[in-house]
Amino acid sequence: MALTVTVTVERWPVAGSFIISRGAKTHVDVILCTLSDGSVTGRAEATPIYYEGESAEECADQIKQFVAEHPQLDRALLLQKMPRGAARNALDCALWDLECRKKNIALWQLARLPEPAATVSAFTISLDTPSLMESHARQAAADGYTLLKLKLAGDNDHERVAAVHRGAPAARLIVDANESWNDLDIAAEAAHLAQYSVELIEQPVSAGHDHLLSGVNSPVPLCADESCHTSAEIEKIAPYYDAVNIKLDKAGGLNEAIAMARAAQAMDLSIMVGCMLSTSLGIRPAFALAQMAHWVDLDGPLLLAKDRDHGFRFESGRILTVDEAN
Repeated sequence: MALTVTVTVERWPVAGSFIISRGAKTHVDVILCTLSDGSVTGRAEATPIYYEGESAEECADQIKQFVAEHPQLDRALLLQKMPRGAARNALDCALWDLECRKKNIALWQLARLPEPAATVSAFTISLDTPSLMESHARQAAADGYTLLKLKLAGDNDHERVAAVHRGAPAARLIVDANESWNDLDIAAEAAHLAQYSVELIEQPVSAGHDHLLSGVNSPVPLCADESCHTSAEIEKIAPYYDAVNIKLDKAGGLNEAIAMARAAQAMDLSIMVGCMLSTSLGIRPAFALAQMAHWVDLDGPLLLAKDRDHGFRFESGRILTVDEAN
C-alpha cells in the first residue's frame, strides 16, 4: 500500500539519571513514526540501540530512505529488505498499529497472542553506590514494586545486591551484569547472589564470549540479552543460557520478536520481554508479547520525567491498561 510516512525525533528527559555499567543517561531520543493511508493513521515509537552505534537521526534517515525506495510497504517486505534495529521496529510496529485501526481489532488479536492481563513488571534500580541502591530499593518497595531489576558492573556487586535486599527484603530480584563478569567465576557469583532471592542473571559475559559459560553450573538461571537479537540466533545461544531477553528494538519489530519467542519455546528457553528507555507508545507492542513471558521488564516509561498522555497505567508494580486511542 502507498502510505504517507512521517518520522520525527523526540527527546524525553529521564527522571534523575539512568546509570548502567556503560554510563549514565539524562534523556532518551526516540523515533516517532506515523503512517497514514488518508483515512486511518498508525503510530509507533522506537529507541535507537546506542550500544550498537545507532542514533535517532540516523534511524529516522534510514526510515525515510527505505520508504522512498519501497513505497508499497508491508511487514514481510521489511523482514526481507531492512536490517534489524530501531528503524525497522518503528516501521513494523506502525504497520501493525495501522492494520489494527483499519480492522478495529486489538493488537493481540491481530498478532494471535494471548489476551493481555494485568502484568507484573520489573522496576529498574540503576547502578550506584550500595547505600543509594538500598535507598532506591526501599522506595520502590514502598511504591508497591515486587520485582526489582538491579544494574551491576562487575565490582562491588555482592554489596550492591545485599544492599538492595536489605532495602526491599520481600522483593523478587533480577540482576543485569551488562557483560561485566568475563573475568569472574560465574558459578560462584551466582551461588553468592542466590541467597538474596535473585532469580535471574542477565548477560553475565560479553556478547560473542558466551563460550565462557560452557559447563557453568549456575544455581540461578542465566539470560541472554546482547548475545541474542533475532530468532536465527536462538539455537546458537541455547547451550549457554536458560532464558532470552526479547526487545523489539534489537529484534527489529514485533514480527521478529514473535519469531524469537516461538524459537525460544522450541528450545525450552524461558522468555523475558524487555525494553529500552521509552514512553508508553514504545512498549505497547511489547506488552502484547509480554503475555508469553516468564519475566517482564517494561518500566521504560516509569524511568522518564513524564510519559505521553493516556499511556499505560502502573499500579503496585503492575501494568494495568493502556488507552488504545493514544
